[in-house]
Amino acid sequence: MGHALASEGGFCTGSHRVVDHQRLSSSGYVFSASLPPYLASAAVAAIDVIEENPQLITKLRDNSKLLSTGLLGIKGLELANDIMSPLVFLRLKNSTGSLKSDLQVLEDLADRVLKEHSVFVTTSKRSFVDKCNLPVGIRIYVSAAHTESDLQKVCESLKSVAASLFTD
Repeated sequence: MGHALASEGGFCTGSHRVVDHQRLSSSGYVFSASLPPYLASAAVAAIDVIEENPQLITKLRDNSKLLSTGLLGIKGLELANDIMSPLVFLRLKNSTGSLKSDLQVLEDLADRVLKEHSVFVTTSKRSFVDKCNLPVGIRIYVSAAHTESDLQKVCESLKSVAASLFTD
């Protein structure tokens, strides 16, 4: 629910076996306490807003598609998410061979995009508790509140900085 509803936590549905496995194997079971009531209330309020304004889902999908398609073909990077996902993930097309170096390249890109274009994007770092080898990348969260010009600026800014950063 952290990404989807601006809250924390989550839930799992399925057979008893699947639910028990997820609950007992998750890092949240080991490293956190139960969900505070105010966060549960925030999640319920977010669902209420969506139910009262179904056009927000349509707008979010349109914005997600606009940003993802606008970032296709960006020099040195590749899109690693579904085109309809509001969580956009860009990763390096060619790794430097070192996770630390890859992250530094992406942090330099993010810093330049912020300084030169006033666009804030975040790098995605792997945690020491990650069990799978996910690549580092740039994460961008799309909102129904973004305008088309906001999303175009993100695309243009990233393309501009990437073009100057990644040379053939």
